[in-house]
Amino acid sequence: MRFPGHGHRRQPDDIVIGPLDLSTHVDEALAVQAVAFGLGADEVAVRRQIVLRHMTYPGAHALGATSAERLVGFVYGMPNDRTHWWSTVVEPYLRAQGHDNWLDDSFVITELHVHPRYQNRGVGRSLITTITDGAREPRSILSAIDTDSPARGLYHSLGYQDLARQVLFPSAPKPYAVMGAPLPLRRR
Repeated sequence: MRFPGHGHRRQPDDIVIGPLDLSTHVDEALAVQAVAFGLGADEVAVRRQIVLRHMTYPGAHALGATSAERLVGFVYGMPNDRTHWWSTVVEPYLRAQGHDNWLDDSFVITELHVHPRYQNRGVGRSLITTITDGAREPRSILSAIDTDSPARGLYHSLGYQDLARQVLFPSAPKPYAVMGAPLPLRRR
């Protein structure tokens, strides 16, 4: 599947980054997330409803990465809103560190996932830099599992700094880190 529109970026292995109608392609995207993040069918069903709700929020948009007519990665985000569930959970942690101002005038990366067979090829970097390049906000925030991981390494390389660590989300088995970076993101 090719995503029509301008601004496509070519990646190694003929991977194309472009706009993604996430509401239409939610099941394909969640299949990538399930493999990349180890989600079961029940978790995917819950996340499906969350993604569909998020895509109705003002400014929410998504990009996909395709190779050989198959979705291999995606990212979506939106301008942050303090009334959204994620913000209400992370706000006390950010406030304790003196960083709750990051919840204002920020573009939040809600999800970023790349199929494991396509990781370490620059796909995730291209997805996040492309989506944030189009943001009107002066900075970006996100949360990631609070471990030394390739994902956190990528975020650090782009200029994201830890704003709060050991953030606990209800029903999440592992703590998260909230990270923020000024836009545009740092390039290597």
